[in-house]
This record gives sequence, C-alpha cells and structure tokens, in this order.
Amino acid sequence: MSEIRPENDDRRKFMEADPDGPFVMVNFLRFKPGGGSKDYGKYGSAFAKLIKEYGGEFIYNGRVAQRFVGDDDWHAVALVRYPSRKAFYDLTTSAEYMKIHEFREDGLEKTLVYATVPIDRAQAGLK
Repeated sequence: MSEIRPENDDRRKFMEADPDGPFVMVNFLRFKPGGGSKDYGKYGSAFAKLIKEYGGEFIYNGRVAQRFVGDDDWHAVALVRYPSRKAFYDLTTSAEYMKIHEFREDGLEKTLVYATVPIDRAQAGLK
C-alpha cells in the first residue's frame, strides 16, 4: 500500500463514483524531513498553473499550526475544487502532470486524500 499514490482499485472506484459531478479534494500532507517541503513547493507552484487548464482551483492552502484532535501529525492541508472526476483524471494522467509529479514524490512522506462532494446546506438543516 502506497502512502502517497492511489492503488489501481482505488482509482477505478473513484472514477466510477460520479465522473461528471464537481467535488473538492481535501489533502493532508506530511513532508519528508530535510527539504521535502521545498520539493513539494516546486510541485505546488507548477500544479497551481496546470490545474486552471482543467477547470480546477485552489480553495485553501494552510500550514498546520497544531493538532487539536486525532493521533496523526500533518504539516499542511490543501483544498482543491475540480469540475469533475474526469477533469481530475485527465489532469493527473497528462504529460504536463507527469513532468512535475516527481516533485510530489520527492517531497511527500505521507498523504491522506479525500474526495468530497457538496451538500445542499438547506436540505442538511444548515443555513
């Protein structure tokens, strides 16, 4: 089991879930010691430019200040909106992405990534 890459079965299930609907990817990031954050920064800068070409956008990037609940430590969190899972798939399998992916691999020790879908706030009883 990879700590930073999806398994083939996970990728398949991800695409089958809802290939056309918008979603937000929630990323928890732990960098490798000794420069991992710099390597990941190279990836992040290039990815920020590339994502726009596929209709995505960064919603939030932040450094973790401290853990409040839980038992795992993360260095950063990023929220990224995508127009569809197909757009995400096309982006992450593109030649342009393959050129920058090595910086992600070089920088990350571990990651936890969730695809989330919007909820209707009124229907959920939230205003």
